Amino acid sequence: MEDSAIIQLYWDRDERAVSATAERYGGYCTAIALNILGSREDAEECVSDTFLRAWNSIPPHRPAVLSAFLGKITRNLSLNRYRRNTAAKRGGGEITLALDELAECVPGGTPPDRELEHRDLVRAIDEFLSRLRPVERAMFVCRYWYFDGIGDISARFAKSENSVSVSLHRTRLKLHDFLTKRGFFE
Repeated sequence: MEDSAIIQLYWDRDERAVSATAERYGGYCTAIALNILGSREDAEECVSDTFLRAWNSIPPHRPAVLSAFLGKITRNLSLNRYRRNTAAKRGGGEITLALDELAECVPGGTPPDRELEHRDLVRAIDEFLSRLRPVERAMFVCRYWYFDGIGDISARFAKSENSVSVSLHRTRLKLHDFLTKRGFFE
């Protein structure tokens, strides 16, 4: 079923919308959640919560790109669950590694009084990503948005793990320089 038809089912409050969403995007959402959580059980719960959140959000929201809408919901729910799961201890896994890698080139947390700075940072990162070569951008997004492992990225782009690691390292350095020139670091 096409995205527009699925969205229309949501607007019509037709329960088939959830099953159509699960059929078309269940694997995609599960992959995102698994990359973050590492637990199939937790991932499945987040995916179910994603479909519920979509049901509650459509209407009034009409997503332009259903996959991106569902992916963002899944990612946010999974990150929240990850934080809850690791609140008492520092966990391992790809998310910790990826976030540690980015910590050096992106300014820290966003308290409410820094929301405007956060929006400026997001715009700057979007601008930076738009200037990258498509392969560099895709590898960066795979690593730091979807939290794919280096081995998975290596296989996807037919590059050695070392090549991927070096490319990501260089991209992080470029990002840090870009953000420094924009005044995000003193």
